[in-house]
Amino acid sequence: MKFICSLFLCVLSLFATAQQNIRSANRGAQRHYDDANQLLTYNQYEKAIEELKIAVSIDKQFLAAYQQLGDIYRRLQQYPLAKSNYLRVLEINPDFHPGTYFGLAESELYSAEYEEALAHFRKYASFSNLPESSKKITSKYIADCEFSLEAIKKPISFKPQNLKEGINTAADEYLPVVTADEETIIFTRRANNNEDFYQSQKTNAAWSLSKGLGPNINTTTFNEGAQCISPDGMYLFFTGCNRPDGLGRCDIYVCKREGGEWSKPFNLGPPINTSGWESQPSISADGRTLYFVSARAGGIGGNDIWKTTLLGNGEWTSPVNLGPNINTPYDEHSPFIHHDGKTLYFASNGWPGFGKNDLFISRRDESGKWLSPLNLGYPLNNAGEQSGLTISSDGHTAYFASNIQGGLGNMDIYSFELPKALRPGLVTYVKGKVFDAHTKELLEATVKISELKQDSLIFDDLSDITNGQFLATMPAGNKYALSVEKSGYLFYSENFSLLQMTANKPYLLDIPLQKIEAGRMVVLNNIFFDTNKATILEESKTELNHLIRFLNNNPTLSIEISGHTDNTGDDKANQLLSENRAKAVQSYLISNKIPASRLSYKGLGKNAPIADNTTSEGRQKNRRTEFRIIKLD
Repeated sequence: MKFICSLFLCVLSLFATAQQNIRSANRGAQRHYDDANQLLTYNQYEKAIEELKIAVSIDKQFLAAYQQLGDIYRRLQQYPLAKSNYLRVLEINPDFHPGTYFGLAESELYSAEYEEALAHFRKYASFSNLPESSKKITSKYIADCEFSLEAIKKPISFKPQNLKEGINTAADEYLPVVTADEETIIFTRRANNNEDFYQSQKTNAAWSLSKGLGPNINTTTFNEGAQCISPDGMYLFFTGCNRPDGLGRCDIYVCKREGGEWSKPFNLGPPINTSGWESQPSISADGRTLYFVSARAGGIGGNDIWKTTLLGNGEWTSPVNLGPNINTPYDEHSPFIHHDGKTLYFASNGWPGFGKNDLFISRRDESGKWLSPLNLGYPLNNAGEQSGLTISSDGHTAYFASNIQGGLGNMDIYSFELPKALRPGLVTYVKGKVFDAHTKELLEATVKISELKQDSLIFDDLSDITNGQFLATMPAGNKYALSVEKSGYLFYSENFSLLQMTANKPYLLDIPLQKIEAGRMVVLNNIFFDTNKATILEESKTELNHLIRFLNNNPTLSIEISGHTDNTGDDKANQLLSENRAKAVQSYLISNKIPASRLSYKGLGKNAPIADNTTSEGRQKNRRTEFRIIKLD
């Protein structure tokens, strides 16, 4: 709100200058008025108010004192009191100063009195010789009033539910973020003038008593806030201000959950952080695009939303402004990029809204362009401040903070069902647990998920070292390949087709890894062929490259590749097809410098089913490619 505030102060200064030229005939009233002006130079607003109250009690026609009272109450956001003093000015002399109409209109706007505000803004705009800055802000306010009057006629469904005692207290709680499975929530709590992070777990649909994130993150010296969490709950990005390792007033940091503890925060450094102010991070589901807010040079307004991309070498690209379809000449903040990667929620006081900061949604089209944002509507947005919205992975539930009457404290955390028109694209997630197939020991392993058509990596991380778990999100409309690898073990593969996805359907997997031993078999779930042909499809390359890496990492292994079909069709044709497919895989490996001496192949046709051939699902499982370790030196 820097731009609006600066305009407000300019107008306030203009009013004060005019008022100084209109003195009271009563010396006592004038003396109290002059004392109030002196106090204002030191921002002692409450004492100035007392002096002005005395002034108008002595001289009940003291226009400049009423005007000054209105200006101060408006500065303190006490709009009903500001309004009453401005109305008193107009009652005494409606031609006292044009600024009276502006102050009255802004007070009415922030009190949701849109019809009255619109009339008074139009009256103010009718005066000649207004400064350009005043014309600009007045035009914006008129658009806000016109928008609000229409939007209130079409309210959205909005039934906020307080998250209650496990999370909310008499202190302020705000800026909630949740993991993709909605089993963990992290939020900021402000108590004793200090901001710290707290975490709660959901068990049987109830949130547990929240606990601090620990001394590696929470400090007694500095404030921690404005955070986001990766969908799997493993990485926390947050804003730290005035820290010894900071580059500017506020910087963005990251830390990783390691077992039950969080690592020490790491300053992301340049080009993300500068000597200025960077805050309010939001990380994409694949962990490769970071959205954040900055007032750096090259922006469109005061605070803008920017993005940066993580390169393969671990460096971040120079931040790019999201452009005029998101950012305005005013302020944008609190971005939240949904796990679908193309729906952005954010707060703004620049786009038409109900008063101060409203919440908006923008969607990215196929060309990568952000579309003009949509106000989330009334009564979710109102004349007050709205900020910090987080959406669940399934798009049904929104979390936010508010000072709604009846809460446990001033600011509490709430959830509500998001109307369908405001939901992001369909997303699901795969949540797995990796363990030793024989000993059941929980394992830390490399988990990769790729979008098959583009062979693009969307998840690449380790399962948790203590519980073997991982969680990754997958937007609808694509096919995905999952692989799990660990030194000394055979790799595991799986695939998911979300082309026809119509509802959120999480995939929960137990992943037993087998140690490398002669005779062990692996199903290559992500090798695909043309129908009734041995032509390897492009989307098979991700899996084949995993197999090549596995063979290169284990150079003493020799394997036998086998092809299989279901029982449909001619037996001889199936036998030949299975042989040709196994041979095609062998040829691909040889062409990628795997020695032919380590590879053999055979076709088994329909003779080794692993599922019932009477169902389409069973037949699909039987049409497969496998490899078996035949030699281990």
